[in-house]
Amino acid sequence: MSRPSHHTMMSQGDAEAVLNALPNPVIQIGPDDKIIDANMAAEAFFESSIQLLRRQSLKDLVPFGSPLLALVDQVRSNNAAVNEYKVDLGTPRIGADRQVDLHVAPVTERPGHIVVMLQERSIADKMDRQLTHRSAARSVIALAAMLAHEIKNPLSGIRGAAQLLEQGASAEDRTLTRLICNEADRIVTLVDRMEVFGDERPVARGPVNIHSVLDHVKRLAQSGFARDIKFVEDYDPSLPPVLANQDQLIQVFLNLVKNAAEAVADLGTDGEIQLTTAFRPGVRLSVPGKKSRVSLPLEFCVKDNGPGVPEDLMPNLFDPFVTTKPTGSGLGLALVAKIVGDHGGIIECESVPRKTTFRILLPMFSETKPPSPTRDGGDASGTSTQPAHRTS
Repeated sequence: MSRPSHHTMMSQGDAEAVLNALPNPVIQIGPDDKIIDANMAAEAFFESSIQLLRRQSLKDLVPFGSPLLALVDQVRSNNAAVNEYKVDLGTPRIGADRQVDLHVAPVTERPGHIVVMLQERSIADKMDRQLTHRSAARSVIALAAMLAHEIKNPLSGIRGAAQLLEQGASAEDRTLTRLICNEADRIVTLVDRMEVFGDERPVARGPVNIHSVLDHVKRLAQSGFARDIKFVEDYDPSLPPVLANQDQLIQVFLNLVKNAAEAVADLGTDGEIQLTTAFRPGVRLSVPGKKSRVSLPLEFCVKDNGPGVPEDLMPNLFDPFVTTKPTGSGLGLALVAKIVGDHGGIIECESVPRKTTFRILLPMFSETKPPSPTRDGGDASGTSTQPAHRTS
């Protein structure tokens, strides 16, 4: 009687299903560097069907002199796997900026055959940046709590003393007492804005129609700070609802649109703000407090054709007190990052002259979670009649 095998052979169909389930592009290369097989993620990455890929060699897919070609030769000669990070695979066909991490390994059962798995750096960087944003937000929360206690109380005493002095002061001295009161009020306003970071109360979330939010923000902008700026909309009308708090999303996009409007203010009638929505399956993120990775398929962008973000500010753009505005506090984008982070999402910025994009990735609403009521008693469905929160 023969002993049963410890391993059940996986059928070709099962193996293909497993490969196609992977979110990362995977390709198999033959001894002559011809593409033998690829999963669906690889088809999407190289923007070619499997039939077209199989007619090409690896050097046809990657830039001339790409490190990937040398890595494949190295793996083939040493018969050992190699990892390489931050390799540029951009080409005119798939786009210039396509940085990836490479995992190259030999297929031991097939001499000369190599498997290459790619992981786009943008996703890895998004995760790193998101953790940085959360850390920055926590530091502001601690600072806000301290400021509220240590600054606001003495300021109220200073302001009260100035008001008492004002009653018996000459016209010239009254100017000084008014200055004291106004500056005290200005500091209190700043601390009030920072206290928003320390508000850890759970916020009710439910299904929100992102297009209702963006239309509302656009109307507010066009009736005020963006009156003379052209808006371009590129929406996916079939987008499912986002799991969010509507008032907070309005606050986020109002901040981003206001920044965009200020960026294009000097362009006059050439200034343009673009709002886009799209479904991008495949992005998953580990978030604190959850064992499983969360899917973030909903992408919302605010783009402008302004001069761009200074390169030295980019790494710290979402940190508190970082700003290019002479009178800015640098709290707007920090608050945006906190709200997006609280929603379990990601925000990132890509900027070159004449094209700056703020991209937000958020989870969609799932029917398994019943919509929770908002604080005002509405249903958070995108039809709130409450006024929008004031932008920070």
